[in-house]
Amino acid sequence: QNVVGAEALIRWQHPQIGLIHPLEFIRLAEETGLILPLGDWVLAEACRQKVLWQQQGMPDVKISLNMSARQFRQEDLTDRIAGVFASTGADPRQFIMELTESMVMHDVDSTFHSLTALKNLGLSLSLDDFGTGYSSLSYLRRFPIDELKIDRSFINDIHTNPDDAAIAGAIIAMARSLGLSVVAEGVENKEQATLLSSLGCDQVQGYYYARPLTVSAFA
Repeated sequence: QNVVGAEALIRWQHPQIGLIHPLEFIRLAEETGLILPLGDWVLAEACRQKVLWQQQGMPDVKISLNMSARQFRQEDLTDRIAGVFASTGADPRQFIMELTESMVMHDVDSTFHSLTALKNLGLSLSLDDFGTGYSSLSYLRRFPIDELKIDRSFINDIHTNPDDAAIAGAIIAMARSLGLSVVAEGVENKEQATLLSSLGCDQVQGYYYARPLTVSAFA
């Protein structure tokens, strides 16, 4: 087992309230439009950290970032992202953009062009929370997706619920037939990890391996 990637997470350290979880402020950021400069900042910070790790001689790990629906619908999305990579000197090939099923199925033609533009920058593309939306297999084959992330709702009881195990197994088999890699989210114990490995899952992430870490702790 090796560390092959890291996911960039954001927390808000409020001076009076303390640590605020993204579930409590991301929706508000979406509604107000603050998600756009916030998303740019997160990408820039991840890029700067990746460059610093490389300068320090750390082994290569890909960094995943979540993209919100409002970010994805920007007309200048590709230019904004390309500008961040140009200004930081980071290599887009070392980054994975995670998008949800509901986002990419909203407007298929527009989605195809946006995903293709992101792919042309060198980024890898991941379909997050897979299994909870309404993906069409024909579109999965058409879109330039590299990876599926099995939603944690199918992983929580995978070691005790045969139905969840069957669903996870089917997703893994389907992904492999389409030439996609598979990541299981929310792995919290050895039994889950062992079963997923036996089903052919490429990568797993979750509290079984590590809880969210600060940059210094990860390094």
